[in-house]
Order: sequence, then C-alpha cells, then structure tokens
Amino acid sequence: MTAPTPPTPPFRDPHLPFAKRIDDLLARLTLDEKVAFLHQFGPAVERLGVAAFRTGQEALHGVAWMGPATVFPQAVGLGATWNTDLVRRVGEAVSKEARAMRARDDRVGLNVWSPTVNLLRHPLWGRNEEGYSEDPRLTSAIATAYTRGLRGDHPTYWRTAPVLKHWLAHNNETGRDVTSSSVRPRVLHEYDLRAFKETVEAGAVAGVMPAYNLVNGRPNHVSPYLREELRTWTDEELLVCSDAGAPSNLVDSEHYFDTHEEATAAALQAGVDSFTDHGTDSSTIVARIRGALERGLLSEADLDTAIRRQLSVRLRLGEFDPHHDPHAGTGEFDTPAHRELAREAAEQAIVLLRNDGVLPLAADTRIAVVGLLADECKLDWYSGTLIHRSTPLEGLYERFGAERVEFAEGVDRVLLKTSAGTLLKVPASPEAADGVRGAEGALDPALLAGRTDLPPLTADGTGTELALVDWGEGVLTLRAPDGRYLSVAEDGLLRASADQPGGWIVQETFRLEPHANGHLLRHLGTDRPVCVAADGVRVAGDGTEAEVFEVVVVERGEDAVARVADRADVVVVVAGNDPHINGRETEDRTTLALPAHQERILAAARASGVRTVLALVSAYPYAVEPGRLGAVLWTAHGGQAGGTALARVLAGDVSPAGRLPQTWYADDADLPDLLDYDVIGSRQTYLYFEGRPLFPFGHGLSYASFSYADLTVELDDSAEGDGRARIAFTVTNTGDMTADEVAQLYTRAVDPSVTRPRRELLDHRRITLAPGATAAVSFDVPLSAFAFWDVARRGRRVEPGPYDLLIGGSSEDVRLRGTIVLGGEAAVARPARRHGVPAADFDEQSGTEIVDLTRVAGDAVTPVGGGAGELVYRACDFGTGTTGVTVTVAGEGTVELSLGGAGSTATLALGTPTPGPYDYVTVEAPFAADGVHDLHLRLRGPLRLAHVGFSG
Repeated sequence: MTAPTPPTPPFRDPHLPFAKRIDDLLARLTLDEKVAFLHQFGPAVERLGVAAFRTGQEALHGVAWMGPATVFPQAVGLGATWNTDLVRRVGEAVSKEARAMRARDDRVGLNVWSPTVNLLRHPLWGRNEEGYSEDPRLTSAIATAYTRGLRGDHPTYWRTAPVLKHWLAHNNETGRDVTSSSVRPRVLHEYDLRAFKETVEAGAVAGVMPAYNLVNGRPNHVSPYLREELRTWTDEELLVCSDAGAPSNLVDSEHYFDTHEEATAAALQAGVDSFTDHGTDSSTIVARIRGALERGLLSEADLDTAIRRQLSVRLRLGEFDPHHDPHAGTGEFDTPAHRELAREAAEQAIVLLRNDGVLPLAADTRIAVVGLLADECKLDWYSGTLIHRSTPLEGLYERFGAERVEFAEGVDRVLLKTSAGTLLKVPASPEAADGVRGAEGALDPALLAGRTDLPPLTADGTGTELALVDWGEGVLTLRAPDGRYLSVAEDGLLRASADQPGGWIVQETFRLEPHANGHLLRHLGTDRPVCVAADGVRVAGDGTEAEVFEVVVVERGEDAVARVADRADVVVVVAGNDPHINGRETEDRTTLALPAHQERILAAARASGVRTVLALVSAYPYAVEPGRLGAVLWTAHGGQAGGTALARVLAGDVSPAGRLPQTWYADDADLPDLLDYDVIGSRQTYLYFEGRPLFPFGHGLSYASFSYADLTVELDDSAEGDGRARIAFTVTNTGDMTADEVAQLYTRAVDPSVTRPRRELLDHRRITLAPGATAAVSFDVPLSAFAFWDVARRGRRVEPGPYDLLIGGSSEDVRLRGTIVLGGEAAVARPARRHGVPAADFDEQSGTEIVDLTRVAGDAVTPVGGGAGELVYRACDFGTGTTGVTVTVAGEGTVELSLGGAGSTATLALGTPTPGPYDYVTVEAPFAADGVHDLHLRLRGPLRLAHVGFSG
C-alpha cells in the first residue's frame, strides 16, 4: 500500500498571499530556530526543508568577492553617466550574473548589499567611489535605476533583493564608528533622507543597511528614523541588515550601552532584522539574543517582527517556489552583451573637463603615454575579479597602432643598497619561464599576495631594479621588473607575490623614513621596518635591528617622460589613484592635491613643449591647474573596459558626454571640516557653495556643440493634491558629429525667507543627437519639488513667490531662463507661546551640535566641547504676552534668552549638575514678551537643551 503524500504546507503554496505563508512558517519555527535566523548566516531548518540563508552579497558595480565576473565602472562613474536607462541595464546584467553564479556556487547571495546612496557631500571621503552624486535628486534617480535592474520586472519574484547603504548621514571614515553627524532637521529632510526616500518610494528596494556612525549622538543601528521615516515610505516589509561588526560597536567602541544584551535588544526593537557580526560564527549573537530574552529585554514577538521581514525577502526571491520563479534558470554570465555594456558604460562615464582643440586626436598622431595609471586596470575593494581587462596603454595600442604609441610609466627606478653594500634582490618566479602575464595581460592569479611558497627577497651584489611608485603622503609601492609588487605574507617575509595592492589591510605599501645616512623602509601593513635576515628580507621583529638603506636612483620618472615626449605630437598623462591607497574604506583623504610625484610627471610633460592631455582616472576629484593643459578628462576607474573606452574617446570614435556628479573644488581651503554635516550652514556642495569651483556640478564638454531654444512653462495647480509644472524646450546639435547632450533643469527661489539652494537640480535627460538634429525635451515636475522643510511647522512647505527655472549644460552653464510663480503656503510664525520651541528646530546656530535626547528618540542641543554656542529661532509668536520661560535641560551650565537685542532677557542656570545626560530637569525664570520676535539663545557649559517653553 502506497503511503499518502503529505499535504503541502501553506508556506510553500504559491497561490496564497505572502502574508499568510509567512504566518504559517513563523508558527512552525521553534524559539531556538527563530533566534538562529537573526544572524547573517541563518542555518537550515531541515525538518521543514528550509535551506540556510545568508543576507548580503556585494554588488556595487558587478558581483564582488565571488570570483570572476563582469566588472563595470565604479559607482561614481555610473553616476557620471547621468543615464538612468544605462544604469538600469547595468543592474540587470549584475543581477543576472548573480543568479548564474549562484547556480554554480550557493555561497553567492541574492540579497545584494547595493547600491550606496550616501551623498558625496565631501570629496575627501575615502569611500567617494561608492556613491553616485552630491545631489539627492541625481543620486536617487541613478539608485532607482540600478535597483530596478537588480530587482527585475516580474511583478512577484525578484531577481535579486537590493539593500541600500549606508543609513544615514555617513561621509567619513576617520573615527567612523565613534563620530556623530550633527544633522539639523532641514538638512535631514532636504538632503540626507531624501536620496533614500525617493529610491525606496520607487518600489524596487528590499531594505537598508545602517551605517557605522552616530547621527545626532545616537548610533544608526538604534536609529528611530528606521521606524519614524523609512518604514512609512512603503507598504513592503523592508529588511534592515546591520553593517559588519556594528552590533558589537554599540558596546565595545561607542559605549552606548553597558551590555551586549541591552544593545542587541535595542537594535532589534529599533528595526535591525539581521545581525552581521563575528563572521560566519553565529554563536555570539545567538547568546546575546538568548540573554536578552531571559532578562525580559526582548519578547518572542520582537523576534517574529524581524523574521517576518527576512521571510518576505526570501519569498520575493522565489526560494520557496522554485518551479514558479522565472529567474531560477538565469544563466547569463560574461556574455557578449555584458562585455559590450561594460564598454558602453565606461565610455559614457568619461567627462571632458577642458579642451582647447587638441582632442580628438587625429589617426596619424604620435602619442607618448605616461603616468602611474597608463598601463593599469585598477580594482577597488568592491570589485569582482577581472575576466577581461584593458588599460589606457592597451586601448591606445589597439586604436592607433603600437608603432604610433610610446610608453613611459614615469616612475623612479631604484636600487636599494644595504649598509653592507649589497642590493635587494628579487628572485625569479617559478612561473617566469612561462611569463607571468596571462592572455588578457593580467598577472597569473597564482601570483597573488599571500603565497608563502615563493622565494623571499635576498641581498647580493647585483640586486634588482625596482619601480618605486609614490602614491602621495610618502606612501610607496615597490614593483619588480616583471610587474610583481613586493608584499608581506603572514610569515613576515618580503616576496614579489602580488599583482596589485589590495586586501582589507594592504600588505604592499611602504614608507622611506630618513635615518642616519640613509632610510628605513617601513612596511605600513605591519608598521615595522624591514631588515635583512638569514632567511631573507623580512619585517623586523621586536629587538631586531632594522636595515638602513641607500636609495640609488637609476632613472628618474621625469627623465623617462622627457625621453618619450621628445618623439611625440601629444603627451597623454594618465594620473589618478590606486583605490586601495590614500583614500578608501577605513581611510579618508587629507587633500585634494594630486600626489607630488604625479605633479612632477605632469610638469615634465608640460616642460617638453608638446601638447599635453591629462587623463585623470580616479575615485574622486582632484584640484589640478588646467590652464596649461591642452585637455583634461576624468573618469572613475572604468572596470574591465576602461582603457578601451578612454582610447575611443581620445580618438573621437565617441564624443564624451559624462557630467560631473559632484563639485570639483579649486583648493583645500574651499572645503569645510570633514565632520561638518550641515550643508546649509557651512555652504557645502553646489547647492550652497558661494565660491568659484574648479569645475561645477554637472559640467562636461563635448566634441559637438548644442543650442537650446523654445522654452515654454505651463503650470497646473488646479488638481487635487500636488500640482504640476511642465517645462519644455528644444535642443539642437549644431556640431558636425553625433553626440550626447545632458539637458539639466535647475530651480532657484528668487526671494526666499530662509537660506535656500543657489540652484537645485529638478530633472535631467541624456539624449543622443545627430548633426543638425533637434530634440524636444519636456519635464513634468511636481510642485512639491519646490518645497523646503519648514522648522516652524515641522513639515515641508512650498513658499509662495517666484522661482527661476535654469536650463542648460551644467549648474553654471545656463542657456535658457524662465520664471514660475507659485501660490504655495504662506509662512506662519512659530507658536512659541502655545507650544514652545524644540531646541533642535533652530534657524541658525554657531558653536553647537545636536545630540540624542534619549537613547530611544528625540534630539537635544549642546555647545561643542561643553563651551559656548548660540541658537536663533526666527519669527516666534509670543501672543498677547508671556510672563515666564522654562527650559528642559540636563547636565550643567546656563541658558541665556533674549529677543534679538530688544525686550526681555533671562538667564537660567542649573545649580546642581544632573546625575546623567538623560536626566532632564525644568528650570524657570521670569520672561516678558508679546508679539512676534526672533528668539536668541546662548548656551554655556556641558548642558543638553531639549525644549524651551513659555507661560503667562
């Protein structure tokens, strides 16, 4: 007799709503199984046939860390395309490769941690390469396009599930787990939240990842904005995944909670649904959750809430419906279409910053190619492994012919002489007989860093000539003649064993430190000097005497540049950064300046008298002097096709049409402090910057020219809800080649009552035009796009009055102007007499920062460093009169009130310090005021001001 087939459990029934299926599966899980689900690596539940699940797969510009994959331009390069259709197609390709790779390797995850939507507020941020733009509108447009590509078009099942990084106001690596971003309400709502909000509202986001930093004194992993903002933007169950190690930081580095049980409970209740901590070992997190449950800090219902969000993502990914999942058989990997898309993206990301007519290069041009990046195809921390590669040199060889292109890297070539008179020697690689470069030009993967079977460096009478590459600030790499970088493995020995600098802790960087009559060679990865020992050259141990080296220069980089420039019609200097050195995750930059060695190479090219083109290949802006250069281009590291793309643009096969996604400043003096997140008060980004930039936001030149005409503006404010403005115009290609133009629409409030942006991007469109062709462009803009955050009413408001409409090729290249007059909502005075004034809702401040009111929610204001600060609240309505004032404060110090130099004043002092920072007390004093006045507060001492109230 055949046993009856067991019934299909409801959680596996594809015909039931997701909510019912989740309810069913939750009811079947034991408490132990639920606890285990909360770690990043959730185990399988074999009795239910539920597989293990891992949150997190890096996919910023291709599938990362899982071996060979198509590598697209860095995220900031994708932002520079200003092309949402292209970026959507890149997202589609990345998600298809993730599916194809998972079919071969179940370690590849489909919950992808990408894109990064942190705004590129400050160009010295080490992770500048990961974001799209300094502008929230452009960032959200590009991020929405990428997430739509990652998600796929099926109405039910997602190809991958994107998680946005990093919530919230995160733009510094320096002290990133202990520094707090002071973000006042206007900046929060108009700037930092906006890129997340518009992307989430577009409907292709599965969740977010909180950042390491604190915002207004509270760690992002217990942010009330997860509940108060994020989860109000969509009906979808959004999954919140912690950043790696951040749950432990709540106690270990931030000291925000006393115990890990308290911290874990607080994070879970704030909205964190998956804990990324202690790698693959879930035991620590499991123990903390168990401890929190035993202490009554968590309930099983708290766990259910988090697991429900996890299961929602797993259902959307088709995990429980393999026969219905349309993406299950996706096998598109390294296809011709993906390779072509990588080239197209790299081409569209190139920005022509300056051109005096030297570009494009004629086919018979003799080219000298020089610079540290000329024969490099650099990867960053979030890159996949290259299957194909093209360097600028290789691209120019292919496009112009090797006979017309001559190369000099321009690095100093040196010998390192020991105190005994011997020279450092790089032994031949065992693979040397076959050559270390593969068919695609990359070093053999067998020669990557970490190998300990290769022979270490020695010292003898002949030595090896090394390429000494100076990346700035004294940070060096040393390379053998066959291209292998010197690296240090775990045994401390120096070997030529790396194809590139890389790794979480870079083992390929050194510093030469003057010492006695020579230099110590310090290895930066271990912070130890190098010595020559019996078993080879190694980093010195405790008590080991470091070697003092004499640096013998065989050839200076400038001399090599002069030699090849002498035989050329044009010199192309390829400069920029290595994404693992002097600016990356964990390390901010210190200056906008090009490294001194690269300035020397550029100066040598200029001094040759030959026309010079500077091609910057970098993850961030530089301050360069463009005046003496024939042309300047910039591209982010362009992935596998970057060299081919650059050569095609230089040759004029394609007209450059990338546009700057962030302001390029002329000098470090133009920058605010890296930790100053008040873009309004300190006039940051193109929105508020009042100086003269080196190159403005949105800037980019073309080999064609374009004219703008026929502006029309139509206003429809009669509809219920949000009205619309329709702005239309034409763009004509007046040049002689097909080219793309990026038409940009900005606005500016003509007579604002508060500080508003100098101009603000409303929309943009990238269009392709043949010579003489005209395109009609129109933008349908909701009137809510003209709103600002009114701190008096604690909400967004469109202010009545005229608004300029500025249309053209960049934020400063305005071709058409119009004006629209909006009715909006009139300003009202703050109801100070009735409701008081929340401290953080100031209009202006100096010397203060916002801190947490409590560990759970709310904001207070304190003087920076416990000193003195001032706050101004405009147009406060005191009604028919007040007789007293109260301040809600903690800590110690005084609060002084005045009405802008007229009327009553009051001083309120905390006679006795409160026991702790959250132990607020109310202090009162007489205060007479009536009518509408500006309220001025002076804070002195280490106090926290929460609220000011009035009575009478």
